[in-house]
Amino acid sequence: MGSKVNPTNPLILCNKLPTKRRRICPKTTSFSSASYSQNQQKQASTSTANISTQTQQLKSELYTVNFRTLGACKLGISRYPDFEYNAEGGEGTGSGSKVLESNSNDDEILVSFDIKTLYIPPLTSSTTKFLGLPLPPFLKIRIDPEIFRGSINQNTGKVNFEFKAKFWFSVGSIYKAPPLVVATVLTSEESVGKIRSGRGDRLDKEGKCRLVGVATVDPIDDFLMNSFLGLPTECLANLNAIISSNSS
Repeated sequence: MGSKVNPTNPLILCNKLPTKRRRICPKTTSFSSASYSQNQQKQASTSTANISTQTQQLKSELYTVNFRTLGACKLGISRYPDFEYNAEGGEGTGSGSKVLESNSNDDEILVSFDIKTLYIPPLTSSTTKFLGLPLPPFLKIRIDPEIFRGSINQNTGKVNFEFKAKFWFSVGSIYKAPPLVVATVLTSEESVGKIRSGRGDRLDKEGKCRLVGVATVDPIDDFLMNSFLGLPTECLANLNAIISSNSS
């Protein structure tokens, strides 16, 4: 009897041992870890390629932009005839940039002018006529720009500049009105309001253009000016200018 029972024990052990070994899968764990590492490498490679592509697309070219006003300009307010305005001598310097995108043929330069360098001649008896006659002595309208920025398309010659300024009316030391705030877009295209309108001219080969802009002028804390100009009303700026740009 003893010789028949004992041989069965090794068989039981042999059947159990392979089962335990099959439950332990070190190879599967190792394969998952390798796959994860490969995925990380692929993601890192894709990320680097995307950053490189974005960097190429966002390369920009820098410009110095010069702005000069010329003669034969006009300024109009309300329904009064336009002032004939000689703005020759006005100037300003700005910085511009053009984003060079690989998938774009746009030649648009974004420009921002330094207000400290921007000068627009005042309306005086020496620069301005009304109905063919010089402005009365001592009457002066000073222009203080606050914002001058926008875009220039080198390919089409189209110009759009956001412009905001304060206009100060004074008669010697006797009278000085609160400023009229004028905000408009000076454009080489068409500008149309309710009672005023104008059409500009795009940049030519010499950099000359005509910029126009219609703006709404709100009432100020001055009964005389509000009554005389009929505020609120519209005004029209019509400026001849030369714009030149040089890449840095």
